[in-house]
Amino acid sequence: MKKILIIDDEVNVALLLSKFLTRNGFDVSTASSGTSGMEALKNDEFNLVLCDFRLEDTDGREMLRNIKNQYPKTGVIIITGYSDIKMAVELIKMGAYDYITKPLYPDEILNTINKAVETHYALVEEAVSDNTVNDKSKGRDNKKQTFANEFVAGTSRASKELLRQIELVAPTNYSVIILGESGTGKESVAQSIHLNSLRHNQPFVAMDCGSLTKELAASEFFGHEKGSFTGALYTKIGHFEMANGGTLFLDEVGNLSYEIQAALLRTVQERKVKRIGSTKEIDLDVRIIIATNENLQEGIQKGRFREDLYHRFNEFTIYMPPLRERGNDIMLLAEHFLKIANNELGRSVTAFSAEVVDCFMNYRWPGNIRELKNVIRRAALLAEESEITMKALPLEISNFKTHSFEHSHAHTNTYEVPEIKEIRHDLKNAALEAEYETIIKVLREVNFNKTKAAEILNIDRKTLYNKMKAINLK
Repeated sequence: MKKILIIDDEVNVALLLSKFLTRNGFDVSTASSGTSGMEALKNDEFNLVLCDFRLEDTDGREMLRNIKNQYPKTGVIIITGYSDIKMAVELIKMGAYDYITKPLYPDEILNTINKAVETHYALVEEAVSDNTVNDKSKGRDNKKQTFANEFVAGTSRASKELLRQIELVAPTNYSVIILGESGTGKESVAQSIHLNSLRHNQPFVAMDCGSLTKELAASEFFGHEKGSFTGALYTKIGHFEMANGGTLFLDEVGNLSYEIQAALLRTVQERKVKRIGSTKEIDLDVRIIIATNENLQEGIQKGRFREDLYHRFNEFTIYMPPLRERGNDIMLLAEHFLKIANNELGRSVTAFSAEVVDCFMNYRWPGNIRELKNVIRRAALLAEESEITMKALPLEISNFKTHSFEHSHAHTNTYEVPEIKEIRHDLKNAALEAEYETIIKVLREVNFNKTKAAEILNIDRKTLYNKMKAINLK
């Protein structure tokens, strides 16, 4: 039976929702606070969480971050008031499946929940079929390795070496440094290490150190007690405590201030944590995996990163190859992301044209796997038939294909070059025309839902409104 957790401190709302969903075939549990909700998730497995944005002890943003970090396969729908819609849209960008506004309407709730649960099952099935590898080479025929949703065990030499290192270090308790360019999939590798470790049934907590301010870092890492400083309206559990028993993944750790690095070193050495404003020390059993696209040794030499902390982390190092070095893995990843996009959009795009394949294999992919995923999601929506063609690709990629072709034929064709001014004028008009065609096509696909259109186009709503105004599109 499909299991749903409702987190809402309004008892009557939670009770009505619970009765309604139970009548419609769901197994429903309720929690009246963020803390009890996280405890329920720890003790049971849910397909979906319905979480009110405003709770007494926390808010929807914090709950979403905690749920997606610790239980990435669980879907989250935010229940919000009209004034919170802007925030709800931001939460969707952070990983929420959707949001429902108050007052609540039964048909809308049921429709949204059914779609969310279907997406959950599709992603889990995809993860099981695509990301489980039999390890027969070492005599463990019944042993399986399970990987994060976005991890694809490729066939290139670089991917095989990456897989070998994951299998080697996962069963240990070693701290790991993952090095690589932005967008190469460092978090999916960290999740894969966790899933194949003895801690796989415990939380995996991810933390983006690049977005932390100096003032908030200590609270995020170690937590705080209610009233311990101005603005501490409720007790907050820090990321170390959330990850206790499991794995803590620290992304872009090179951005941390020197003072926070000192506090981290103490926590890592002593394996104890103390919330701000508390005298109680909590014992820690946490495996730490860090990731960075910076040269930490250079940071040590320049006095930006502590050498003693570096050596605490550096028990094992994994290098993430950029996408341009992974050969045929590019199309394996493209097909993987296309399946996910089809499930998400309810489409049946099944192939890439030969021209697109050639373009993908020669493009440099400066944004790596993250860029490829976004390109596929967009192309799956824009594809007019069952095949993705060059027409569905962003201008920077389709233009790359055109420019590469012209460059390769520059010495074999003779023609009169037009004036530079004319070329610039034509290209500008062509680019604007293609941009407006794309905007109109996406708006039609989402039935003129401007929030979803802006998300797919990877721009904010204000930018979309301005572009619609520029072409007099009402």
